[in-house]
Amino acid sequence: MSVTIEQHHELLRARVFEPEAFTRALLNRKRRTPQGTDGNLLLVASDHTARGKISLGNDPIAMADRHTLLDHLVRVLSSPGVDGVLGSADVLEELAWLGALENKLAIGTMNRGGIIGATWELDDRLTSYDVDHVESMGLDGGKTLLRIDYTDPAVASTLETVASITTQLADRKLLSMIEPLPYVKDSAGQAKLNPSDDALVTVVAIASGLGASSAYTWLKVPASDRMDEVAGATTLPILMLGGDPSGGVDPIFAKWETGMKEPNVRGLLAGRTLLYPPDGDIEAATKRAAQIVRPHH
Repeated sequence: MSVTIEQHHELLRARVFEPEAFTRALLNRKRRTPQGTDGNLLLVASDHTARGKISLGNDPIAMADRHTLLDHLVRVLSSPGVDGVLGSADVLEELAWLGALENKLAIGTMNRGGIIGATWELDDRLTSYDVDHVESMGLDGGKTLLRIDYTDPAVASTLETVASITTQLADRKLLSMIEPLPYVKDSAGQAKLNPSDDALVTVVAIASGLGASSAYTWLKVPASDRMDEVAGATTLPILMLGGDPSGGVDPIFAKWETGMKEPNVRGLLAGRTLLYPPDGDIEAATKRAAQIVRPHH
C-alpha cells in the first residue's frame, strides 16, 4: 500500500473543502486494545517534524516532504506486525483520512515545544495534543518527551507537566508514554543527548516515579549496551527507540535484539530506522523489526 500523487492531491483538496473529514476519520476508525494478545508492540514514530527535526545524516531537509513521509508511513503501517503510530495531530488525521489507522494504535505526541537548536530547546512545552483531546479524538494514549539536563532550569517545569499529564491520562485509563532522555550542553551551549548508560538508568528511575498513578505508564528509551540495567531500573513496560540510521542499521537492530531479552522490554517505537532506511527498503526494515518484536510469528 502506498500514497499515490492523486491521493495526495485529493488530501490537499480536502484540507480546503472538507476540513471536518480529518477529525471524523480519526474518530470513526476501528480501534483495538493497546496490549493486543501478546503484550508486545511495534509502533512507528512520526512526531519528529513537530519539533523541527527534519534532517537525516547530512541532509538538513531529508524528512521535510509530506507526500514522501505519508507514503513511507502508510507502507510501514500496512506491513505485517506493525501495531500503530505515534504522531502529531496533522500526521494522525492525515493517516486516518487515508484509511491507514484501522485496527491500529494511535498515540498523540504532546510536548513538542522544544524546537531543535532553539535557545529554549529544553523548555519542552505542551504544543501538540493535550489530555482532553487525546481522549476526545479517540486516541489510545499520549506521549511526552522528558529531557533531563541538571543545569537547565526549564527542566523543572517539564517534570511537573509530564507528571500531571501522566496522572490525567491514568485517570482516563489511557496510555502515558514517557520518553526520558539524559541531556547535557556542549561547549557551544547546544543541548545534546548524554550517551552515558548510568545517566539513562537514572532518568528511567525518575520517569517511573512521575504522576499520582503509574498504572498506565510505558517508557520509550534508547536501546543500550546495558539494557539489563536500564530495564532493571523499572517494572514499567519499555519500548526501545532507534535513532538516526544514516550510519547503518545493523548496530541498531543488534541492540534491539539484545534488548528484547529483558522481560519488561515489550517492543519498539522506531521512526527513522523504518521510515528512511539507508538502502530505501522500507518493507525489509519493517519486516526485520517485526521479527525482533515477535520472533515466533
